[in-house]
Amino acid sequence: MLRPCRLLIWQVALRLSYHVVTASLCLGGSDIFASIRENSRTGQLISTLSITGEPGGSAIRLCLTGDNADWFYLEGRSIRLNSSASRVLDREVQGSVLIAELTCYEDDVIQSQYRILVEIVNENDNRPNFLQETIQPFTISELTAVNSVVFTVKAVDADGDMITYIIDQSSRDAWFFRIDLPNTGNIVLDKPLDYETRTHLQVMIWAQEANTVEKFNTSAVLTVIIKDGDDQYPHFLPCTPVFPGVPVCMNPTYTTNITRKQQDAVLQFSPGPIRAEDGDRGINTPLIYSILSGGDQGRFEINNRTGEIRLTRPVNDQQLVANFTLSVMVCQANDRLKYSVASVLIRVLSENMFPPVFNRTTFKGFIIQSSSPASIISTYGNQVLQVQVSDDDFPDGRNPNIHYSLHPPSGLYQVTQGGVLIARTDQLHAFARHILQVVARDEESGEEVSASVDIEVLQRGQPVPHGAFTEQQLFGDVDSRLAGGIAAMILLLFLSSVLFLLLRTIRRRQRQTNTDEHAAVALGKHPNVVSSSRPVFSTDESSYSRAFSHQYESSSHGRHGVYTRRHSQLPPPSSSSSSSSNIIIDPGKRSRQHSYLCPVQEKPEGPIEPLRAAESTGVSTSDDSTAETLQRDNKMKINQSEDLEDPYR
Repeated sequence: MLRPCRLLIWQVALRLSYHVVTASLCLGGSDIFASIRENSRTGQLISTLSITGEPGGSAIRLCLTGDNADWFYLEGRSIRLNSSASRVLDREVQGSVLIAELTCYEDDVIQSQYRILVEIVNENDNRPNFLQETIQPFTISELTAVNSVVFTVKAVDADGDMITYIIDQSSRDAWFFRIDLPNTGNIVLDKPLDYETRTHLQVMIWAQEANTVEKFNTSAVLTVIIKDGDDQYPHFLPCTPVFPGVPVCMNPTYTTNITRKQQDAVLQFSPGPIRAEDGDRGINTPLIYSILSGGDQGRFEINNRTGEIRLTRPVNDQQLVANFTLSVMVCQANDRLKYSVASVLIRVLSENMFPPVFNRTTFKGFIIQSSSPASIISTYGNQVLQVQVSDDDFPDGRNPNIHYSLHPPSGLYQVTQGGVLIARTDQLHAFARHILQVVARDEESGEEVSASVDIEVLQRGQPVPHGAFTEQQLFGDVDSRLAGGIAAMILLLFLSSVLFLLLRTIRRRQRQTNTDEHAAVALGKHPNVVSSSRPVFSTDESSYSRAFSHQYESSSHGRHGVYTRRHSQLPPPSSSSSSSSNIIIDPGKRSRQHSYLCPVQEKPEGPIEPLRAAESTGVSTSDDSTAETLQRDNKMKINQSEDLEDPYR
């Protein structure tokens, strides 16, 4: 009985000793405390195990458990970071610590457990970001006091860095605000606001890290909407600012004209109807109109809502009042201390019977080109050109309410209220011509009349014409030297034409004379003897050649059969002279005595007795009419033949 008990005790002791020896492989370890920087790469070593056994053997088995166990993996005795390109260790996402447990198994029996605590070390990898609710557009009143905090901005940094705030001074409206405490984000109003000048403001705010090397920053543009406050007085329209950009208006003076018979009518004013508006356009408070003075005991009444003025009764003829002056006030309905006053001038006119008229429809003006900036336009005789109208409604014809203007307006010319035209001579060019229209308006009746002004620009040194029909006026716009050249050219052309016609006439007469001489020589006649009768020679070529061949055969004895003498008109020949001699010439005195010869038809060669018989008897073979014609022709040529030599002597 004792023996079996001992055996059982030894078996238990052996089993216990076996387990003790085996469990020592998981011993020797401890809890793991380590740190790792965020954004570390995968496989980064975290810690090394200190257990007795070799994790790679078959005796023990190690396991990682816990919430963040997937961020680790075992490699022998090493614990490494398990990250990837798509899963980066980020402190701002995972938190500041990774927690896991390491369990050691021996024969599937848990022998030991160790805690793993890994701190994630922060890196400055994030920029500050504004909270959206702090940078939304916001509204402030224009009456907000200066040096008061108008809004606050807030930015956060995921890395927990300290942030400071800065106003970008390059932004358009930065000068309206300031930041007194950079770490708070409080924006302080530095300048007063004015809704009438600016209704919106924009400013850029920067949020920047203060305790880092990188100094990461971000910016946001804030829009500030200005709300109109009741701080302006009403003003009459149209508004004329006192200074550009200053919302302070000078009230206009309203004017109108009435006649003595006019009554019960709404008056129309210039420069427009009587109307005012609240200076605070964003509020547009209702206004009330009233007449402070000048109402003439109810003669003029005003509509307190619209500002219309009505004439209730006519002006009596006995009254000597030439015009009425009213003071009209407008004030806010909710605050009568905010008001404005304007003047209203009402002129009483007599009935307009005659319109203003110019004394001519077109005026003539001259201006001499020069370098002076301005000169007065002159007219004929270098007199000042004055463009004026006359109005028969006035005793002297001069209406003081006439206003002169140019239509359309000109950049080179201006007209004064006296009707004098002024030109900018330094911008004019010689020989230029401008047509202007001068408009004269009666400011009381509204009647208008116009006239044209014809202006010529003269060159330097050119005189102003004295009259409308002088030579200077005709050539007023042409250079005098150019006009002289044109006149000389015209005269030269005229003389050339006359000379050409004269030479042509002389040549034509010479050709006619030469033709007559050649014809006479061809016929055997003296050049000065012209026969008016029919030709005595046949046009046959043989007859002409024979006559021409016998021309030089004649001597002092004459030529037989060509000429004959009329004995009825000539004295009988002397016995000493040849019967065939027809011309007697005195060589000393170069005078000739012509006998009246009658041409007879030349007969062909053959017997000449009939011809000689006729010559001896003194009977001419030509008829009486031929002799009379030849005698008349010789008398016409007697003067020309005296200076010519006789080719037959």
